[in-house]
Amino acid sequence: MVYSMTAFSRSELSTDQGNLAWEIRSVNHRYLEPTLRLPEAFRDLEGPLREKLRKTFARGKLECTLRFNPVSGSQQSLSINDALLTQLLSAAETVSARLQTPAAIDPLAVLAWPGVLASREADSDQLLERAGQLFDQAIAELKTQRAREGAELKKLIEERIDAIAERVSRLRSMMPELLAAHRQKLIDRFNEAQLELDSGRVEQELVMLAQKIDVAEELDRLDTHVNETRHVLNGSQAMGRRLDFLMQEFNREANTLGSKAIDSRSTQAAVDLKVFIEQMREQVQNIE
Repeated sequence: MVYSMTAFSRSELSTDQGNLAWEIRSVNHRYLEPTLRLPEAFRDLEGPLREKLRKTFARGKLECTLRFNPVSGSQQSLSINDALLTQLLSAAETVSARLQTPAAIDPLAVLAWPGVLASREADSDQLLERAGQLFDQAIAELKTQRAREGAELKKLIEERIDAIAERVSRLRSMMPELLAAHRQKLIDRFNEAQLELDSGRVEQELVMLAQKIDVAEELDRLDTHVNETRHVLNGSQAMGRRLDFLMQEFNREANTLGSKAIDSRSTQAAVDLKVFIEQMREQVQNIE
């Protein structure tokens, strides 16, 4: 299936703790380049989310943004570890008993002791889980969008491929006529010049010239590229780079056809081919 690298998706979820919203923007890129923008409280999700993107997409620049708007007053609660506090106070009393002039215990200092006072997100694990599930929905929607756009790109490319195949077929059928006309034109020029030339020598030169302007090999290669492009478009793997390579090969053969053109019809066919190839190349840049 053909996937475009250009797409956008948004997934939103309201919870009792606040509103979660993912936005993912995807544009064309030579490689896979994900960027995640997460609130600090969701930073633990970054590694797993990057791995999901790596397994889902092959190419594209992905900008993934999570927004969280907490419900007022619900986002934080304070918790005192009673067991640790009891141990800490007991230890402080033991130390004070051995001191000649013990200082009073500072409550703020006790609260500052690691683990005594915790500021935690209410149901943070559940919130992280929901954010992860919402991300799955967002990337599924993004893939659907990329597939929909890819189907349109495939249609456009296939139209150009059909046009190229038609031009190649037409030019192939015209070549005997074009070569014969070109041969006769040269003979007529010799006759008009009233040159006394050896007929065998003239025939040899005409054969050599015909070989130089013969485009059968280029037409065969174009047919091969047409068939390969159709094969790639119907594949299941990422195909953007392969198609980009084929566009270069198409262009190479079209340039050779243009250099060997012997009249306006073959010149026009070469120009048409280059136009179709350039139109395909522009679309291929967006394919994964």
